[in-house]
Order: sequence, then C-alpha cells, then structure tokens
Amino acid sequence: MVTLFEHPLSPYAQKVKIALREKGIEFQVELPDIVSGHDAALADVNPRLEVPALVDGDTRVFDSTIILEYLEDKWPTPALLPATPAERARVRALEELCDTYYEAINWGTAEVNVFGRADGALAKAMNARAAAQVTGINGYLDRELGTAEYFNGDAFGWGDLSVLPPVVLAELNGNPPAAGTGLARWLERVRVRPSVADTIQEALAAFAGFESLPEMVRQGRFIREYRDHRLEWMLRTGGTEIVLDGMMKKNIRFSVELT
Repeated sequence: MVTLFEHPLSPYAQKVKIALREKGIEFQVELPDIVSGHDAALADVNPRLEVPALVDGDTRVFDSTIILEYLEDKWPTPALLPATPAERARVRALEELCDTYYEAINWGTAEVNVFGRADGALAKAMNARAAAQVTGINGYLDRELGTAEYFNGDAFGWGDLSVLPPVVLAELNGNPPAAGTGLARWLERVRVRPSVADTIQEALAAFAGFESLPEMVRQGRFIREYRDHRLEWMLRTGGTEIVLDGMMKKNIRFSVELT
C-alpha cells in the first residue's frame, strides 16, 4: 500500500490525495511532526522535510508535482492529464500558478489571522491586500475556465485538482469566487465529488485546536517555513517586520540545508 506523508491543510498534499482517490489507489497517511519542523521518518523520504512525500515500496517521491507525475506514469488509468501536449502544458501552467502565487496568498493570510503574527492596522492592511490579490487570481482563473465544464476540459483532472485547494482555502479565509461567475459554479460542481469532498472534510477537521497556535508561535514551539514565494508575499504585502521578528525569535525557518 502507498504511504503518504501529509497534513490535511497542506494544499500540496490535498491535490495528491484527490489524485490518489480519483485513480482508486489505496493509501495510508502519516502525519509528521509539523510543530518542531523535525521528523526523522519524513526526512528519510524528503530531505527538505516538507509534505507531501510518498512511499511506494522501495520508491520514495517528494514534491507534489513530481508525485502527480509518478502516479500518472504508474497508474495511467483514469488519466488525469489531458490528451494533447498543448492542453497538458496549459493545466501544468495552472498548477504552477496555484502552487506558487495563489498558495502564498492563503499561507500569508493564515500567518496573520491564524498564527497571530500581525494585528491592528498592519493586519487590516495585509488582509485588504490579500483580498485584492485573490480577486485578481480568481478573475484570471475564471477567464481560463471560460465556458468549459472543467479546467481539464470535458472531464475532471489535473487542472481541477490543482486549482481546487487554493480556491477553497481562500473561500474559508473570506475571499470566495465572485457570485455568478463560472469559477463559482465550477467550485460548487466539483466540491461534491467524493475525492474532493473527503479531502475537504479532512482539512476542516484539522482546524480543531488551532486556538492555541498564536501562543505556540510566540513561545517558539511552532516553526513555520518561509521560503521562495511565501517570503516574497510577506515582503511585497507589508510583512517585512513579521519576517525580521520571526528570525529574531526563531519561530520561522527557511528551507533545510543539506549536509
């Protein structure tokens, strides 16, 4: 059986779980130690100590996109990628945009509102910027969807499972797709698919107990990873002081240095 190291709130893990379920691949999950940022079992699969990471017998794969490619290569039916090279490139580009630009907005919003790294005027300003950014990316996605049923075209697939996690999380943050848009109709249509509904339900259940997180952050017991697009979002959206404060208090971390 396939083992997936994950956290239910990770959008990267969510898209892998949706793919596994769509393909009917039996899997079990392992929840690594996300509080300290150190986990020996996860490090054995992914030296960067990030989820998701997948174990299939002697095969170890990390990075959500590479995992999706592995699943598509080993279990090609049902296919999640479109048939033509042009359409495959298009949905992969959507995945890249959601994995970097969109994910960073949601992640940064959580840093402010869930982990309590900003309050008062700074929090208000950063939330306003995030809302405007979500409006922009949702508008782009709506145009990319056009009149199609799915981002993959006629059938649910790679493009849809890549777009879904950040759109759902933005909605939970109070920034849903604009009412009446194709993106809003698409979201209502796909969120009832069993693969999607199960994944969303697991994410909602994981919110339990989050009330203690701001204090854990202040104590340096919960260390969040700031890297590439996330760090960029913080700097461009007014959170430079948050980054410097986190570095001083050692309650943020950067990518693991390999030795």
